[in-house]
Amino acid sequence: MNKFILFSSIFVLTILLSFSVNSVYAHPHPGQLMINSHTHEPETDLIPLNGVIGLERSTVFFHAPESNTLPWAFVEGNISNHVEGYPVIIQIFRNNDAVHFAQTNVEADGDYEYKFRVLNSDNGVTTKIFNGDYIVKIFKVVYLNHDMI
Repeated sequence: MNKFILFSSIFVLTILLSFSVNSVYAHPHPGQLMINSHTHEPETDLIPLNGVIGLERSTVFFHAPESNTLPWAFVEGNISNHVEGYPVIIQIFRNNDAVHFAQTNVEADGDYEYKFRVLNSDNGVTTKIFNGDYIVKIFKVVYLNHDMI
């Protein structure tokens, strides 16, 4: 199982992908991803909703190699300043077209996880649900001021 590990000052986001070795791996510098010999910088921005909370949007690269034989991938992380009662929204795009939307709850300690199929096998017929390059957008509702937590 390969890992993307992204660090920011607000949260640690991990996307774990169950794909072939050497296809996807963590870059040694926090905040950067090395995928198929290309460096990818995750992007995070904050959209204030009012004077207290905001919408934190993180955008990361996701690659499902042709050689993948394992069925699952997942997005997980921890939000240190999450606002209770708001889920994490996950959107996956390919060539600017939406291909998958999901939401998952945030635990009291800020942890969240969303597991999804990338490969399906039914009666001996294998279908690749995800294959190639994707952009993943992750939306979290957070406090604008850490003192509010």
